[in-house]
Amino acid sequence: MANETIFTKIINHEIPADIRYQDDEVTVFADIAPKAKVHLLIVPNKVIPTVNDIRQDEALLIGKLVLTAQKMAKELGIAENGYRLIINCNSDGGQEVPHLHMHLLGGEKLKGLGF
Repeated sequence: MANETIFTKIINHEIPADIRYQDDEVTVFADIAPKAKVHLLIVPNKVIPTVNDIRQDEALLIGKLVLTAQKMAKELGIAENGYRLIINCNSDGGQEVPHLHMHLLGGEKLKGLGF
């Protein structure tokens, strides 16, 4: 598969990962280099390289990423105190894997970026 990424291998259970949730459209797993007490990656099972590559017909899938983050935050008990969702785009934006993904960070007071 030409668009295969390390995330595709995780989604397909070809390499080990701490998968916290998975359905037909979305997979959630722990970040291997966490930046907060809770640091999960929420990934569409379909490879979309960057935010720039999202098509109009993928809007519901992108919404599902956010709703999955909400669900995970509630299940982990961090929803009430708050959490941060981050999507990086391309190298200057800090994206390291060319497969769209959302970071869910929380479980502590988050610092940095000033917003």
